[in-house]
Amino acid sequence: MQNKTEPRTLSGFMELLPEEQILFDQIKETIESTYKTYGFLPLDTPIIELSEVLLAKAGGETEKQMYRFNKGDTDLSLRFDLTVPLAKYVAKNYGNLSFPFRRYQIGKVYRGERTQKGRFREFYQCDIDIIGDENLSINNDAELPSIIYTIFKKLGFDDFTISINNRKILNGLFQSIGQKENSSEILRVIDKIEKIGKEAVIQELRNLDVKEDQIQKIIEFIEIEGDTKEKIQKLKNLNLQNEVYNEGVEELEQVIKKVRLFGVPEANFKIDLTIARGLDYYTGTVYETFLNQYRELGSICSGGRYENLAQYYTDKKLPGVGVSIGLTRLFYKLNELKLINVKQKSISKILIIPMIEDLEIPIKLATKLRNLNISTQIYLNDKKLKAKLKYADKLEIPYVILIGEDEIKENKVKLKNMKTGEEKKIDLDEVKIIEELE
Repeated sequence: MQNKTEPRTLSGFMELLPEEQILFDQIKETIESTYKTYGFLPLDTPIIELSEVLLAKAGGETEKQMYRFNKGDTDLSLRFDLTVPLAKYVAKNYGNLSFPFRRYQIGKVYRGERTQKGRFREFYQCDIDIIGDENLSINNDAELPSIIYTIFKKLGFDDFTISINNRKILNGLFQSIGQKENSSEILRVIDKIEKIGKEAVIQELRNLDVKEDQIQKIIEFIEIEGDTKEKIQKLKNLNLQNEVYNEGVEELEQVIKKVRLFGVPEANFKIDLTIARGLDYYTGTVYETFLNQYRELGSICSGGRYENLAQYYTDKKLPGVGVSIGLTRLFYKLNELKLINVKQKSISKILIIPMIEDLEIPIKLATKLRNLNISTQIYLNDKKLKAKLKYADKLEIPYVILIGEDEIKENKVKLKNMKTGEEKKIDLDEVKIIEELE
């Protein structure tokens, strides 16, 4: 007897049941359709790239987490995000693109990190970026929150907040207190305040040899309270004589004004001076989005402004701004918290059940309905009627069309509503069938 291999899936890789996959795809389609509504162009870069291309910027933990292998003499890696491939793509195709270049990409990325609940090694990213040639108006930074707002409203959420900050404000603050050299490390610590709390942040700043008076100024700064208008005024009232700081405050003020113009309600965005975004390439506006009643999820959509997307591939200065939704992790968490529910077990609206051997009429009817964009399945296996109806019921297919000898003689079909149990005979005419369904 042949030995059987145990069917198992690698840890950190998601597989869903059909009804879950339908829901996952609906969320993905909502995100994609919104990106298209805002005029973003589709892009699909290879999952496998040359390692030297992906590693042009990468290092440290990123390099350790990459799936890297050799095929013959070629050193290859699986992409670990969609931003580096975008940078390569824009540099490579610079002469053929129109700027600002607005692209969206939804695809799988791979990171060989330690697996834990809700963390995956293969996962979908849903990215949008707006890339400028030499410069990019701050108005673009204000448009992205309206896209985030539209997506999560379409997904059925109301109580969420888009937190907005500007890294220039933080960098200017550090310059003014003599901590410019430590700014990246301090930013990383500040970025964790939501997770680890104020006292732990203070301790980590001490570990960086930040002086007590400097720590006090940093904490006072990130604890500025009030509504958006009050926070802007308090930032100005600090009277820091630092060009970078003042530029950041001005940019933040302009972004907030335009966010309102784009129709994002005051209840769904705020200035949050603790939002630092730890990645080194963010240089201006930064965003993080939270479901207010489920802060433990962390940010469900993040991003920001960067000065030079493709500096490792070209001398062209290509500033940009973008956001990303980690769809696989988001879906897992929403599902776990029962914030989303499976509503469909099948994508078929009609199941045609032939009760005759000659399948010509059932097949023709199925084809006509499909040509009219009605999802239609025809039951082709030899089973008893009870089993066929049970199949439709189990998949929650809303309508069944029964075709037997009597129906054909009368040029009719029997339409059964699986939810109510109601049955009626109607003419063998797809238009009338559609009218019945509606």
